[in-house]
Amino acid sequence: MAWDEDRLHRWLKRGPKPSVLRGSHGHDAAVLARGAGRQVVCTDQVIDGVHFDSTASARQVGQKAALRSLSDLAATAANPRALLLAIRAPSELDEAVLRDWVRGVRDVGERYGADLCGGDIACAPGPASLCVTALGDYKGSSKPPGRDRACAGDWVLLTGPVGGSRAGRHLRFEARIEAGLRLHHKFKAAALMDVSDGLAWDLFRLARASKLRARLRHVPIHPDSEQASGADGETPLWHALHDGEDHELIVVMRPQHAKMALASRAQALAELVLIGEMESGSGLVLDEELTGSRSAPWRVGEGGWRHGD
Repeated sequence: MAWDEDRLHRWLKRGPKPSVLRGSHGHDAAVLARGAGRQVVCTDQVIDGVHFDSTASARQVGQKAALRSLSDLAATAANPRALLLAIRAPSELDEAVLRDWVRGVRDVGERYGADLCGGDIACAPGPASLCVTALGDYKGSSKPPGRDRACAGDWVLLTGPVGGSRAGRHLRFEARIEAGLRLHHKFKAAALMDVSDGLAWDLFRLARASKLRARLRHVPIHPDSEQASGADGETPLWHALHDGEDHELIVVMRPQHAKMALASRAQALAELVLIGEMESGSGLVLDEELTGSRSAPWRVGEGGWRHGD
């Protein structure tokens, strides 16, 4: 059944009123309860043919759309509060697909304590897309983490293995909310960034923002990288460096705090691993411990995802 905006609006209105909402349910703007800290806001999108294809279920697509934005909250050590969803869809798309997109966003929002509070629906030809805006709270008076706050001598850690996400993990990942909160507020992580476009490219950009060089000594390779390697002939390490959409957190902190984080028994940090350090200079260097021969600079264009490239 082709979709109809008014019918979708009436269906949405029949749903439960979000707990964080203080204004009317179904109004054009959501009035939220007062937050518990400084407001954090971020937005991300998934596009048919870019971030998902016909093999993904509609519910998975909605879940991914929400998780991508929540992952950015994780890299800001923020507690999720609310989600907004904007949908663009061609007129011939079955309405059941749009409803399952919404259900997927709601599922994830409920799991992370961020109700779906509003958004927009538009009909347009071309590829469908979902854009999710996430709102969160940053508690405390310290400076929030950012990719520009690394210092020379800091250690670089990663919250889990990477590579081969297109085997299905790009649709089934977790936003590392609890890890981000613990790493920043308890262990003083100054710089955080989620791995969305490839570990090497994202770490390169973090180093560039901090006006430093990152030295990469070790990469935890996900088993899915072996499958990807068998399909295209690239090495598992190449896939771990460049595939992206792992949404693990790159973590940069002083060595004394990193040692405490690595010794933590918190479940959220169970796979935390040391991968390198920051130093004076610029760019990203793959150390001889990683290459097996001599250290080599990683160069932009070797891999990773760049829109418009």
